[in-house]
Amino acid sequence: MKYNIKKLREGRGISQGELAQICSVSRQTINAVENDKYDPSLELAFGIANALGTTVDSLFKYRKNKKNKG
Repeated sequence: MKYNIKKLREGRGISQGELAQICSVSRQTINAVENDKYDPSLELAFGIANALGTTVDSLFKYRKNKKNKG
């Protein structure tokens, strides 16, 4: 999975800390999601999308890797 969160967040002038506060998570959680170290729960994904004024679909891009053949 590839995330567009950082690009969308920066485009709206929102810091990781501000987004974290809006979503009721830590800044480290937002950082981990943006750096593909943590897959957000569905609830968090919807919270991030709402905070950024977009849809969940626009936050994520499927990235096929060698392990995913299908």
